[in-house]
Amino acid sequence: MADQFRVTLEELRALMEYRGAEAKEKIDTEYGGVNGLCERLHTDPNNGISGTEEDLQNRRAVFGANEIPPQPPKCFLQLVWEALQDVTLIILLVAAIVSLALSFYHPPEDNNKPVDTSEHEAGWIEGVAILISVVVVVLVTALNDWTKEKQFRGLQAKIETEHKFSVIRGGKSIQVVVNELVVGDVAQVKYGDMLPADGALIQSNDLKIDESSLTGESDQIRKSPETDPIILSGTNVMEGSAKMLVTAVGVNSQTGIIMQLLGAAKSAVEEDRKAAKREGGANLQAVEEETKQALIGSFVAGCTVLILVIRFCIENYAINGQAFSLADFREFINHLIIGVTVLVVAVPEGLPLAVTLSLAYSVKKMMLDNNLVRHLDACETMGNATSICSDKTGTLTTNRMTVVQSYVNGLHFKEIPKVQELDKNTLDLMINCISINSSYSSQVVPAKQAGEQATQLGNKTECGLLGFVLALGFSYQAVRDKNPEETIPKVYTFNSVRKSMSTVIRLPGGGYRVFSKGASEIITKRCKYFLGRSGKLEAFSQKDAETLVRNVIEPMASDGLRTICVAYKDYIPQGQPKEENQIYYSGEPNWDDEEKITADMTAIAILGIQDPVRPEVPAAIIKCQEAGITVRMVTGDNINTARSIATSCGILKPGEDFIALEGKEFNARIRDANGEVSQDKLDQIWPKLRVLARAQPSDKYTLVKGIIDSRITDQREVVAVTGDGTNDGPALKKADVGFAMGIAGTDVAKEASDIILTDDNFTSIVKAVMWGRNVYDSISKFLQFQLTVNVVAVVVAFVGACAISNTPLKAVQMLWVNLIMDTLASLALATEMPTEELLKRKPYGRTSPLISRTMCKNILGHAFYQLTILFTLVFWGDRLFGVPDGSQLKIGQPPSVHFTIVFNTFVMMTLFNEINARKIHGERNIFKASHFMKSINSLGLFSNPIFYVIWIFTFISQIVIVQYGGRWFQTEALDVEQWLWCLAFGVGTLLWGQIVTTIPTGSLPQNMTIGSGEAPANDPLMSDYDNSDTHEKRSGQILWVRGLTRLQTQERPLAFTFLSSFV
Repeated sequence: MADQFRVTLEELRALMEYRGAEAKEKIDTEYGGVNGLCERLHTDPNNGISGTEEDLQNRRAVFGANEIPPQPPKCFLQLVWEALQDVTLIILLVAAIVSLALSFYHPPEDNNKPVDTSEHEAGWIEGVAILISVVVVVLVTALNDWTKEKQFRGLQAKIETEHKFSVIRGGKSIQVVVNELVVGDVAQVKYGDMLPADGALIQSNDLKIDESSLTGESDQIRKSPETDPIILSGTNVMEGSAKMLVTAVGVNSQTGIIMQLLGAAKSAVEEDRKAAKREGGANLQAVEEETKQALIGSFVAGCTVLILVIRFCIENYAINGQAFSLADFREFINHLIIGVTVLVVAVPEGLPLAVTLSLAYSVKKMMLDNNLVRHLDACETMGNATSICSDKTGTLTTNRMTVVQSYVNGLHFKEIPKVQELDKNTLDLMINCISINSSYSSQVVPAKQAGEQATQLGNKTECGLLGFVLALGFSYQAVRDKNPEETIPKVYTFNSVRKSMSTVIRLPGGGYRVFSKGASEIITKRCKYFLGRSGKLEAFSQKDAETLVRNVIEPMASDGLRTICVAYKDYIPQGQPKEENQIYYSGEPNWDDEEKITADMTAIAILGIQDPVRPEVPAAIIKCQEAGITVRMVTGDNINTARSIATSCGILKPGEDFIALEGKEFNARIRDANGEVSQDKLDQIWPKLRVLARAQPSDKYTLVKGIIDSRITDQREVVAVTGDGTNDGPALKKADVGFAMGIAGTDVAKEASDIILTDDNFTSIVKAVMWGRNVYDSISKFLQFQLTVNVVAVVVAFVGACAISNTPLKAVQMLWVNLIMDTLASLALATEMPTEELLKRKPYGRTSPLISRTMCKNILGHAFYQLTILFTLVFWGDRLFGVPDGSQLKIGQPPSVHFTIVFNTFVMMTLFNEINARKIHGERNIFKASHFMKSINSLGLFSNPIFYVIWIFTFISQIVIVQYGGRWFQTEALDVEQWLWCLAFGVGTLLWGQIVTTIPTGSLPQNMTIGSGEAPANDPLMSDYDNSDTHEKRSGQILWVRGLTRLQTQERPLAFTFLSSFV
């Protein structure tokens, strides 16, 4: 199969090691130039490969696919094994096995002591039940981990399929997913691309590559077929365009080779770490953190075991005077099981699961709202955004460009001019300038059906100009066919510094013509002449330029139009007759002297391009403003156009004291005498700044950094920024959340971003804010619910151990409660849909407490209610219900109705408190439906199917456990009356919630919060969040990481406060 290609994989890999002149020489001597290499790979330099499925499969078989195999996912059994590493579960397993073994030991009969045969017959059940419970917990944990990993891999696959590249196959330019590229493809490289494969240049225009990702060198490298023809995967196109022959893909490309080496190194490092751990060199800091997190639970669990053991020893040996027997071990093991179970319930290990579930669920749903989240933390951070710096084109506007006004031959046309109204030479120059001086990948595809709009492919500004050519009745493609791309001597491609594009073509009679287009105020400054009425050449002075700006450009800009000037300049060989605006040259013009080449030009026309505001944007901006978010527009358009669009969007409003600045004035105001940015001066500007026009990417970065670093507000600003260009990368990385445009954005911008807007629409950013706040609320709901259960379960177990001979809540029962709490409740509460109400309150702020005063009030209030009910049932329940006292039963004896009522009431109150937990901001009506769910149901309870399905499933499971659990769950079946009382206590939680809500939060102490303030500087949890690119902490990563650290350091005194108040 490989014989049909006259070059081997090894030869191509070796070729990619060459650079500069050596690479050029190697290609020329070994292969007869790039065309010879194309011939060996059966590729046409102009039409590419055939593109048939057979050809593609053949090339993949010989040269490999363009994929770097990911690390294989962990299988389910591996995840089960990891879940089993939990210390508390291991202790439970060992204790359960010992308990099971001891249950088969029959002590010698004592004639003075009656023997309960049922106890021996059923003694093994509790051990087996605990084993089964542990197995269930492990399986559920492993299943959650497996689902999470599957979702993340699906997210990664989605991100990869978004990355497409332009290739020529069968003579047609098409977009393919980068994974489908094959060796021999002719790829079209453009400004902003991240190269997905290695290749050799066939043709290039002013191509500059950033190879820092491979070489570490920050300087941009100029590439061309004549000087340095090799370009490598993973590098970024910073300027220009080109056609390249793909020569290496996947693991055979330079990036693939490095990735394989990194993978091998990573494996070696992991092996070393495991070996060090086996030798006792475990990370002490990690152990210390883990110990700190479990300190409270360990303390209470230890006290519970100690009290139970001491009590048993005193009663059994001191008071009753019995001798020690082997059977007593079973008592001690049961005490240990109870203590470990208390530890399991006490530690809020369900919180990471709730965070993960909430983020994963939100990320999946955000895809439907056109938000492709690349970094999970960005989802939650967006909920705290206080400022959005947005691009104009495509984000606030439709990005569908149309020329609606023009100034040609001294006449201002408010519609498409008729051809007969224009001078023939001027028309010819304008048509040629627009058709040739634009990327040949920019095209306007005619509508398939009458009444539909034409499809714009490529740069939308260029598409608008090409549409103008079509509207005049001419074919831009016919002009391009007469001037193929490979015959063009020089192209000065558009970039953010030039704000223009120029193309050089050869004239038929000898000489060159330079076409140029760009922002009108920039191009007109380079013009010495203007084609006036009837195409007459007129001198264009500074005074004429000012008149043109006042009478033509500013009125167009005030209508919200982007003004583009098209111009030309002719170079004539020495000795030929020339006109006034033509330039003589001898030899060859110095094409590298761009300033001279593009000076003294002749303006052809001024074109006004309309890019309408998206109809949904003004309403979205009002929502942002109501949500406490300031929207700023940062654009490259001139100040008048920007101000007009900003007013249409609602960013600027008449009568408000806000300002709009151009980039130059912005820089003049914020820099000191040494030209350095002054934070004090910037702090005087940014609070009122709403529009930054004619902005360079560096201006956007300066603004974003200045707002983030500012300390003039009570809370540090959280900034989101949008970007689509290569040079927007620094601003996107610096921002708390960077949004890249999925349609118009370059690969470099997407790589630097946190979220990709797949529809380039501002309203999708508003949805991201809503989802971010929803994530925060979902986790807060779970926290409020779980901490209430933690407090109640721990206090009941502890006080029960102190006051009676046995704990009211058995080990298996607490494991069931733990399963409700950690898995089912986290899934139910973490999958709430966002509502419009989320946008009607201000951002929380970065230093706001993890658990607010309202949440503390709810936790304390509901814990008080539940503990009051449970202790009443524990100490007086037997008399209230007329049942035997369960507190006098010894371990191993049949379960009692008394403690079954205690257990069932606890679960019922927990279940109904789960409904309470859905509202965390003091809302009275916990059943209130969200705004857009009212049409579906009248009760908000049913607005989340996942919630009510899990709730009903838990309720039914509890009925089965109580009625049929028997010795397995230490329960005795209850009658209808007893069930109704348990339900009444549960429903009472909802009624008690109304009383708790009545207590004004403002009357509570200010310090009645958990997790406020900044995280410690040496926080080990934050070490994984360092950004290697910017060498700074990702400021949005993540309030919950900071909050969890604060919770760890502050939950200890809170727990002791609880214990001291009840013990």
